[in-house]
Amino acid sequence: MTQEDARLRAIGVTLVTDEENPRVHAECMRIARRLRQHRARIIGMLPASADVAVPPIALQLGLAFMELTGATIAVVDANVRWPAFSSLVSGEPVTPDESLYATRWLRSSLAVLTPPHPGDAGAGLPELARMLRGKMDLFAYVLVDLSGFDVLGEHLAAVDCVEGIIVVASAGRTTSDQLLRLQRELPASRHLGVLLAG
Repeated sequence: MTQEDARLRAIGVTLVTDEENPRVHAECMRIARRLRQHRARIIGMLPASADVAVPPIALQLGLAFMELTGATIAVVDANVRWPAFSSLVSGEPVTPDESLYATRWLRSSLAVLTPPHPGDAGAGLPELARMLRGKMDLFAYVLVDLSGFDVLGEHLAAVDCVEGIIVVASAGRTTSDQLLRLQRELPASRHLGVLLAG
């Protein structure tokens, strides 16, 4: 187990490989192929409700994109109020060109960009927009966790920062009313579908 895997396990996240769980791995690869067909490079992942955990799914899809394309992939933890991956970057410097985010490489070409500590809720949207306008050319695909943006009603403005959006739902917990509400709110041109986890 690598040091990065140990850090992930400490926060309750395990990256599933083909050897560990071929069915989960195959499904993530299928989803990555479908998303790739849409030609959106910066993809937002919006939870259908507050009880849906996007970060582990975003990492797993990032790993699938990395395996599928061989390119550099970024998973952006955009929730500055409650960053899921802040412990991964403890001690990492935050440079001015990275804005609020620090970077941790988990695999040879899979990086996590996350705030190293919680910040002001209102800073999320401007910092995300600034970072995505910055040096994202390094990454072939960018998966952005948009958890927490609905708390301040900023999820629709955050959608404008990405090229495509998928809604992440939880099997057996997410209701059809929640999905229909988001379908009505999200611009049809950017809505790439629903990812049902669990």
